[in-house]
Amino acid sequence: MAQPPKHCGSGEHMGAGKATWESVSMMLQLGGTVIGSARCQDFRTREGRLKAARNLVKRGITNLCVIGGDGSLTGADTFRAEWSSLLAELLKTGGITAEEAKKSSHLNIVGMVGSIDNDFCGTDMTIGTDSALHRIMEIVDAITTTAQSHQRTFVLEVMGRHCGYLALITSLACGADWVFIPESPPEDGWEDHLCRRLTETRLGGSRLNIIIVAEGAIDRHGKAITSDDVKDLVVKRLGYDTRVTILGHVQRGGTPSAFDRILGSRMGVEAVMALLEGTPDTPACVVSLSGNQAVRLPLMECVQVTKDVTTAMNERRFDDAVKLRGRSFQNNWNVYKLLAHIRPPSTKSGHTLAVLNVGAPAAGMNAAVRSTVRIGLIHGHRMLAVHDGFEGLALGKVEDISWDMVGGWTGLGGSKLGTKRTLPKKYFEEISATISTFGIHGLIIIGGFEAFMGSLELMDGRAKFEELCIPICVIPATVSNNVPGSDFSIGADTALNTITTTCDRIKQSAAGTKRRVFIIETMGGYCGYLATMAGLAAGADAAYIFEEHFSIRDLQINVEHLTEKMKTTVKRGLVLRNEHCNENYTTDFIYNLYTEEGKGIFDCRKNVLGHMQQGGAPTPFDRNFGTKMGAKSVAWITGKIKECSRHGRIFANTADSACLLGMRKRSLVFQPLTELKEQTDFQHRIPKEQWWLKLRPILKILAKYNIELDTSEKALMEHVRQKRISQESNI
Repeated sequence: MAQPPKHCGSGEHMGAGKATWESVSMMLQLGGTVIGSARCQDFRTREGRLKAARNLVKRGITNLCVIGGDGSLTGADTFRAEWSSLLAELLKTGGITAEEAKKSSHLNIVGMVGSIDNDFCGTDMTIGTDSALHRIMEIVDAITTTAQSHQRTFVLEVMGRHCGYLALITSLACGADWVFIPESPPEDGWEDHLCRRLTETRLGGSRLNIIIVAEGAIDRHGKAITSDDVKDLVVKRLGYDTRVTILGHVQRGGTPSAFDRILGSRMGVEAVMALLEGTPDTPACVVSLSGNQAVRLPLMECVQVTKDVTTAMNERRFDDAVKLRGRSFQNNWNVYKLLAHIRPPSTKSGHTLAVLNVGAPAAGMNAAVRSTVRIGLIHGHRMLAVHDGFEGLALGKVEDISWDMVGGWTGLGGSKLGTKRTLPKKYFEEISATISTFGIHGLIIIGGFEAFMGSLELMDGRAKFEELCIPICVIPATVSNNVPGSDFSIGADTALNTITTTCDRIKQSAAGTKRRVFIIETMGGYCGYLATMAGLAAGADAAYIFEEHFSIRDLQINVEHLTEKMKTTVKRGLVLRNEHCNENYTTDFIYNLYTEEGKGIFDCRKNVLGHMQQGGAPTPFDRNFGTKMGAKSVAWITGKIKECSRHGRIFANTADSACLLGMRKRSLVFQPLTELKEQTDFQHRIPKEQWWLKLRPILKILAKYNIELDTSEKALMEHVRQKRISQESNI
């Protein structure tokens, strides 16, 4: 949730109440924490921990799941270490009986990190961070429009007393001119550098400057850099109209994002599994996220590395501080430095790269194009923009694209280059002529399933057309998330948030009315990703998808299940249906079935969400993901061009010269398109294996179905230090 509990309660009136199925209904869309949170001073003392131990023993609680930041988790670990001595003392003073002490002889603790700062080492994302980024980006987008109207400079101060994660991701996601973070203070003389950057941006035609300041920003000597200091500098040196906005506690509030709801649900399941498997010898662990994988890490190792960061910063070992923050933080920092602080070199590489969008528009495509163009220019390449996909490439709709032309693109939805679903096969001659005319040495294709299929067709054409023997990189971007080779596609997170927010509103529309069930149809072609994940994020009772066959019997079971639920205090039902899940069991059919069977108990409404799922401003995740994918693809294609150069000519016809860049479990990887061919169901335009199908049982368990959870793929206990060594290669 947006703000996690800070410390487990202690004291006589612990406020522990029995949680029932119904008491936690309708909680998903609430920000903050329903069970309350406090920084408990009592718990810091042994006396306080004695009271807490007695409360737990009296209630027979031996498993504790602590959601909080490093303070809460350190306190929890101390509590566990002292457990046997606390029990001995309570037994001695008559606080508990011998039998109670025996029953509670062992305390199991699992931590989940809830902190908007993302300041806990060992996890790529803490619960609450993504929601905080959503709040920040809403404000940045609103400020951007006013600043462009008035030609202003905005200094934005975001939270992060000791950690610059929010500031860093915000600056990547809005294309800020400068960011100040505590882990990596600017070099001495930064004032001149900053003023030079702002002047350049203005001369490039931009009416807007954005500077992001983390509240804990410092210079190389440990002196604070405040947002007012930055404003005074800009006004004094440049005379620009400058405004300061301090975002404050607005970042903590609001509705949790889809990412946070799913993360919280996944981590919650993993925490319960860890508690059930815990033995007296298992160290207290933290359930965390690495890439797209749940991992368990020893609690105290994580706490120690988190403290090491503070030590490194105090000792002014800033490079170490950034490294200790982990792989994800380091990569983000490297991309930011490239995009913000380096200008295109005067010496050119002599190579030309073209970038195009293929398929349907997806939010985040523009962020990927921007970073592709700018990183390409930094490498010294000539960058070309192709309008209208493969068709535009055939018709020669190609133009040079400069650094300034892509300014301000990160926050724009849709596709600025224009995108079409047309495949290239029938245009091979024209495409070859365009490649030859413009001297194109490499193609970066950002798009959905058509981008993947079209690139495979280009590879087939290599045998006949020598011009097609150039390196090709595909970046998956589609709301359907149906491209093989990647756990996520650019645009899917934005669509997911749109569906989740809409489901919240639809459910809320029935507040105060009688019992009601909503049937909602989502996009996705044959891929059930959006329906499943939105089901998890919005608390659906069922999500019908093509990948999981269902019969009339299943529909009947679902209706009966919901009918029983509606006889309790539950008043809302939510059923999601993927658009192509079944040609006969249409949205109308399911709506009619539920309406008929629910007579006298609940009534029904249906909504087809349609193209609203493809629109809107991209979420922070999609902006950041698109930016990183663009940067990485250019680095790869630059290497390939060098590899395939023979006497000044490029000739690439091997399988590994046409790759797709995807997020696979824990890292971004390049995979030859021909290998991915084997993993694809071309008839239904989906990968044969999809990771998120493993999350579907969670959806059913949370909807109160009595089913088994597949725990064959356990998150094993790892070590933080080893994890950090397997660094992803720098960009």
